[in-house]
Amino acid sequence: MNATFPAEEQYRRGRDLLNENSHPEALEHFRAAYNLDRANPRYRSYYGLGLAMVERRFDKALELCRSAAKEEFFNPELYHNLARVHLAFGFKAEAIRYLRRGLMIDPGNNEMSSELAGLGVRNRPVLTFLPRRHAINRFLGRVRHWWRTGPGRIASMATTRALG
Repeated sequence: MNATFPAEEQYRRGRDLLNENSHPEALEHFRAAYNLDRANPRYRSYYGLGLAMVERRFDKALELCRSAAKEEFFNPELYHNLARVHLAFGFKAEAIRYLRRGLMIDPGNNEMSSELAGLGVRNRPVLTFLPRRHAINRFLGRVRHWWRTGPGRIASMATTRALG
């Protein structure tokens, strides 16, 4: 049997509890996983997130999450946790920065995209020297959206709207 299994099991249980909004219980599982394997960046990051949400220990939470993201810089989940820690303490601009960094690694991450949208973040205007509401910017913004999402998805959305 793998020696890290107990730590992995603690981590998984913590994630399940976090998704159920049982933050104090999740923190205990993340703490156990972290204590069993301090070298694992995921355990470190989630333990930091738990500390931020439950014990409101910003400095320690930030230290844990930053070191995890620095070590495993290709893991968007760790940037998401870093953003959540910043949001928990009201640092919206920093949270947006880390969400964007995570989305650069995994552009299809719906959870981070919806969180970013929920923060009221919009794309920059295509032509920054024109006002956002200018007709050319609006048209080019639609073209950019079409280009990013693909013509098939836009056509199906139009059909759904026409039928609904």
